[in-house]
Amino acid sequence: MSKKIVTIFGTGRARPGDEIFSLAYETGRLLAQAGFAVANGGYGGTMFAVAKGAAEAGGEVIGVTCSAFKSSKANEYTTREVVTHSLDERLEKLVQLGRAYVVLPGGTGTLLELAKVWELKNKGFLDADRPIILVGRFWRPLVDLVATDDPDSRRYVEVVNDPKRIVETIGDL
Repeated sequence: MSKKIVTIFGTGRARPGDEIFSLAYETGRLLAQAGFAVANGGYGGTMFAVAKGAAEAGGEVIGVTCSAFKSSKANEYTTREVVTHSLDERLEKLVQLGRAYVVLPGGTGTLLELAKVWELKNKGFLDADRPIILVGRFWRPLVDLVATDDPDSRRYVEVVNDPKRIVETIGDL
């Protein structure tokens, strides 16, 4: 794979018109314009918004789906689908694909994804040059809470307020 891939995590519940949907769309668009391929879960919500933004900017969109979701298929903006058989396998593939990780607001699934990449980075199992970027204020209370027990953990994530800062933070990979 010659393209540099950014894995993006976020809620499947965002809808057009929601602030988070617009944030996700802009994130996908800006990453594609900067020459990055994007990978995500391939379905709706922020996954759809990121895919739409990236595809409309001419970018590659990798949707990592899960056959355990019986009636689900990748959204129409996915240019390459990778089908996995379990949620664990799906998350492993998303982690493997990414050279950087962008975490948008989300629920327990997104929390699981963040916790996985954060702990892998914290324990040295992810390359130091693979940034974890949290977008907006949503995750800041969690970062502060975790830092009360593990102050060093804060250095493994970066919080940015807008999508333009994502591309700047990632740099050239």
